[in-house]
Amino acid sequence: MTHPIIHDLENRYTSKKYDPSKKVSQEDLAVLLEALRLSASSINSQPWKFIVIESDEAKQRMHDSFANMHQFNQPHIKACSHVILFANKLSYTRDDYDVVLSKAVADKRITEEQKEAAFASFKFVELNCDENGEHKAWTKPQAYLALGNALHTLTRLSIDSTTMEGIDPELLSEIFADELKGYECHVALAIGYHHPSEDYNASLPKSRKAFEDVITIL
Repeated sequence: MTHPIIHDLENRYTSKKYDPSKKVSQEDLAVLLEALRLSASSINSQPWKFIVIESDEAKQRMHDSFANMHQFNQPHIKACSHVILFANKLSYTRDDYDVVLSKAVADKRITEEQKEAAFASFKFVELNCDENGEHKAWTKPQAYLALGNALHTLTRLSIDSTTMEGIDPELLSEIFADELKGYECHVALAIGYHHPSEDYNASLPKSRKAFEDVITIL
């Protein structure tokens, strides 16, 4: 199939080794961050925060978060250009949704008169409340929607990436306590440019199940 979207997806892969001499431009980074802001979420809840790790000081903090586990991902932190933490809210309140709906009014998506009726969608949040009054089982998948959006955006920008579920959420919550207050992080994304000779995954062919094994048309 010949289509720009398919070309993007056929060429996207997980980088295994980064070239530390190459950095993502501020222009491309701005496109990525705007794409994250525009990501889809259930009831347009946007129950997330994206923490961009760019400075050497922040990278050292991220590097230190691998002290107890998943050290195989640690080398990416200082070699890649940036790391993005995808954080989801622990508890999603009516006040949180009020912020969303107030912005919708300001953007003229709904009127002030329609705002109260729009709160009916908050019922879905209440249905996903756990025994501790938290909504993290619902907010966490929303962060992964944004992650998928980021992966395609990066491919279009010819920027390499590595999705890292191999992180330590507990230690991250300590090291980035101020930034993650009220949130948790279970996935991070390293971005940059692969090492031309040491990234073995860059030259391997794409491998996916056959169309008929994963697609059912009724």
